Amino acid sequence: MKTPAFLSDYMEGAHPSVLDRLVRTNQEKTPGYGADDYTNRAAELIRAACGCPEAEVFFLVGGTQTNATVIDALLRPSEGVLCAQTGHIAVHEAGAIEACGHKTVELPAAGGKLSAETVRDRCAAFYEDGSRSHMVRPGMVYISQPTELGTLYSLEELEALRRVCDALDLPLYADGARLAYALACPENDVTLPDLARLCDVFYIGGTKCGALFGEAVVFPRKLRAPYFFTDMKRHGAVLAKGRLLGLQFEALFADGLYGRIGQPAQQAADLLRGELTRRGYEVLPDSPTNQVFVRMKNEDLALLRETFDVGLWEKTDDSHTVVRFCTSWATKLQDVEELLDTLPGS
Repeated sequence: MKTPAFLSDYMEGAHPSVLDRLVRTNQEKTPGYGADDYTNRAAELIRAACGCPEAEVFFLVGGTQTNATVIDALLRPSEGVLCAQTGHIAVHEAGAIEACGHKTVELPAAGGKLSAETVRDRCAAFYEDGSRSHMVRPGMVYISQPTELGTLYSLEELEALRRVCDALDLPLYADGARLAYALACPENDVTLPDLARLCDVFYIGGTKCGALFGEAVVFPRKLRAPYFFTDMKRHGAVLAKGRLLGLQFEALFADGLYGRIGQPAQQAADLLRGELTRRGYEVLPDSPTNQVFVRMKNEDLALLRETFDVGLWEKTDDSHTVVRFCTSWATKLQDVEELLDTLPGS
């Protein structure tokens, strides 16, 4: 049986601290739908970590569900969401946004990142078009931190996007499915308080970052989406046993675990990148986080896949394929060494 150790960053169950919290409270009886003390405590811890005491915090189960619910809550029926052409909502969510009645307006992006200039130019072209009344209106901007390609928005880039969004009156939404791995990366200069200051809404990923499941949506300013809980219910995104979400995020934030949980992934990814580069493989250089993209000869890939189940990203020609290796909070350096032992030099 192939091992899926590097297939994605949600292959394991939960961090021991999260699992222990769930087990120890298993027989307790609490109110449902997130009206329990654990969920309230988790929300308070997240507000403190974000430096945003007035923030509204909601807990949902998964990333696609979260993106569809947030985007639908913020857009009018005739509006679309601007995103990178490589963005998760454009490529890997099976038309979930379109199923809610909203178009994903895909824009060119360098290294998976939208620039403020691209957003500004696209909106200018819309408003200069005499037929715009027949067109989907740009209604918000979607980014992710890190991006789908493992790259990072710098604080300067995020501030530039904020200025453009202010000028155009567009909400800025950041998908944080892998946010813990951004926070653990030495190249990152964007903190949780920065996200709270610069975004209209963002979410803190749990599913890929040590929880069994769950994402925490943060609206830094009250009443940005005044009926969001009802929007969640309409999307089937309210968990009856809501405390299962609150408990997990309480464990992730109670002692700063979320700020540390991505470090093993970063160390493992750095080791893998460095060793593959030393062996002569073409490692795509712009991804400094827990996703490592490597251009491999097909024969090397075939050898690798005898033992490991890995993510195939794209074919670059008849003899080479880009492969994605994804490390997680649970990846050990020994796992990387075992992977490297299966590969020859390039």
